[in-house]
Amino acid sequence: MRFILLSLLVGGIFSFLSPTDARAREKGGLLSRNVKVGNKSYGYQIYMPGKLAGKEKLPVILFLHGIGQRGTGGFVKGAAAILIRQYLERLPAVVVLPQCEKGRYWSDPEMEAMVMATLNDTVAEFKADRERLYMIGVSMGGFGAWHLAAEQRGMFAAFVSICGGSPLRTGERFQTIARRVGRTPVWVFHGMDDRVVPVSESRQMVAALKALGGNVRYSEYEGVGHNVWLNVMKERELLPWLLSQRLSSTK
Repeated sequence: MRFILLSLLVGGIFSFLSPTDARAREKGGLLSRNVKVGNKSYGYQIYMPGKLAGKEKLPVILFLHGIGQRGTGGFVKGAAAILIRQYLERLPAVVVLPQCEKGRYWSDPEMEAMVMATLNDTVAEFKADRERLYMIGVSMGGFGAWHLAAEQRGMFAAFVSICGGSPLRTGERFQTIARRVGRTPVWVFHGMDDRVVPVSESRQMVAALKALGGNVRYSEYEGVGHNVWLNVMKERELLPWLLSQRLSSTK
């Protein structure tokens, strides 16, 4: 699979900026980009906090959305975008926001190749710090985060899975992912009363990592369902923990 993905990534090209987009990059805000993987072009978004615009060697956070945001044209839009932008503006990092196509999942080879191409293009465009690449996934994105952390070992300095679980469906579902993730730091969140993704998914992933000596933190919220991300946003320790990790310290 890796050879197939590498061949797809080689076909990725950097998008060219219009004068308007270049000014937006200098000022910060939500930016639209396109990346070509193979013969297909994909749109994605980047959020550059205004206070960081123009700076280099910044950390990058890859955000993988849930199943309800699948589609095209960028998922940060409409009334919800106001709240999302307010939160993103507080982050001391460049945020990459790819969008999974309808009917697909982040673990699909085409989607994985697209995501890695968007991340590589963003790092190159903003001269970001490759030692500080992070990932946060919610629900379907939480499953995707486990998948990418396992398949792209050595890429991310740390990652966060929110109400996710093992992307595998057969075999030693949790142990296999745990072995591939290795010592990559991860903080796992789940609501005890989640009726969409059973809390057992996160519990078993955490147990598998601990059994192998993995670097894992786990927060489970009693009386909370699938909207556990509302609790995660209030976790004061999360961002300091995430952004303190460096790839060189996990090798």
